[in-house]
Parts: sequence; C-alpha cells; structure tokens
Amino acid sequence: MDSKTLQATAHRLALALPFTEHCWPFGPEHDVFKVCGKIFMMTTTAHGRPMVTMKAEPQMSLLNQQIYPSIEPGYHMNKKHWISVFAGEEIDESLLASLIQASWDRVVDGLPRKDQKRLRP
Repeated sequence: MDSKTLQATAHRLALALPFTEHCWPFGPEHDVFKVCGKIFMMTTTAHGRPMVTMKAEPQMSLLNQQIYPSIEPGYHMNKKHWISVFAGEEIDESLLASLIQASWDRVVDGLPRKDQKRLRP
C-alpha cells in the first residue's frame, strides 16, 4: 500500500467504527480519531513519511513489528502501547482494518462498563 492510500484507507476504516469522532486538536496536519473522547488513531507526516499511529496490545505490537517492516513503535508516543504504520508492500487493507479495530477495542475496553455497552452495537 502506498502512502496516500494508507492514510485515506485508515481514515475511511476509522470513520466506519461506531461513535468515532474526527478532530484536529494538535493542528490541521494531525488527523485525530477518538471514541468517547479518547484517542485511538492519528495520521500525520513526519520527516516526509506519512504514517498512521494507533494503540496496540504490547505483545501484539512487538510481534507485528517483527513480522512487518512497515510497523514501528509509535512515533512520539509510548512505545509499549502505540505503533506507527508506514506505507509498504506488506501492508494491505485487511491488516490495516484489523489493527484499527484492535486499537478502537483497546480504548473501549478501558472505559466504564456502561459506556462499553453503549458504544458496542
């Protein structure tokens, strides 16, 4: 997947998830996606490289970084709980959808039970 497609696909997939809010709290160059006021994904460009940054379970994060060269520890984020995905031939829509869904789920899992029940269809 190329850089332009990576971010456009990530935006589409994130916005398809229930109760997703798209905002720009860090400026227009940083697209931020939240659920219940908590960030689960961001897109930006750093050093000329477009990226998608999202939450990840620590063990899965390490595994994905070993399997996929285009997945790195989260850029300017907690390296244990965030990953950044860059363009690469091994990145496809299915993998990206899985990573974004896992990030959304991770954020929702951390919310109070009443909010979890409201957010999950």
